[in-house]
Amino acid sequence: MGVRSLLYGLYERQLGAELRGATLPRHIGVILDGNRRWAKTIGAPAAHGHQKGADKITEVLEWSQEAGVEVVTLWLLSTDNLDRDPAELEPLLEIICSAVENLAHDGRWRLRHVGDASLLPASSADRISAAVARTEDATGVHVNIAIGYGGRHEITDAVRSYLRECDEEGLTLSEAADRLKVDHIEDHLYTKGQPDPDLVIRTSGEQRLSGFLMWQSAHTEFYFCEVYWPAFRRVDFLRALRDYALRERRLGR
Repeated sequence: MGVRSLLYGLYERQLGAELRGATLPRHIGVILDGNRRWAKTIGAPAAHGHQKGADKITEVLEWSQEAGVEVVTLWLLSTDNLDRDPAELEPLLEIICSAVENLAHDGRWRLRHVGDASLLPASSADRISAAVARTEDATGVHVNIAIGYGGRHEITDAVRSYLRECDEEGLTLSEAADRLKVDHIEDHLYTKGQPDPDLVIRTSGEQRLSGFLMWQSAHTEFYFCEVYWPAFRRVDFLRALRDYALRERRLGR
C-alpha cells in the first residue's frame, strides 16, 4: 500500500468517526455532472465518460445505505439533454438504460422513474419501465432515477394532472382554481409520498441547480463538489455529509 493510499484511508476513517451520532439526511439528490469533461481530461470520447459515470452509481448507493439514507434521487438525463446531437444522445440513452437494468438486476434497490417517459424513445421508456417494475419488492434504498426530467416540466405536469383530476370530479376551471392549495401540487409531483431532499450534491464545480427538484428543494441544503462525477470518491461523499451535519437547518423558520 502506497503512502497516498494509506493517508486516504486514514482520512476516510476520520470523516466516518466525525459523523457518528450526527444528524444525516434522509433524502439525498445528486446531480451527476462532469462525465464529458472528465473524459476530455484523459482524451477519451464522451461515451466513455458517461459509462464511467454509470459505473459509479452503485458505489454511491452503497455509501448512502451505510449512512442510513432512505431515498436517493439521481439526475441521469434532463429534458434539455434530449436536444443533444443524436450521435451522442443515442449511446447515452443506451448507457442509461443498461445502468437502470443493472440496478434492477442487483436486487437491493427499489427504483422509481421520475420524469416524463413520453419524451423518451419508446424502446428506452419500455426498458426503464420494465426494470422499475422488477424492483417492487426490494427493501434497500429507494432510488429515484430522473430520466427525461426537468423541474419546470415536473411542475407543469403536476398542475396538468391536478386539473384533469378536477375535471373527472366535475369541477369547473374556476372551482379548481379556488380549491388549489400547495398540497394539491405536492400530491401530483413525481416524488409524491416521499420526503423532500435534505441535501443535494452537484459534482463538477458548477454552482447551480439547473431546475433539479425545484419544488421539493425549498428548504434543501446544497453541496457543490469540484470533482467530476466519474472521479467522485467516498471521501467526497463523506465531506458532503459532514458539511450537512454542521449546518443549522432553520427550514424557513
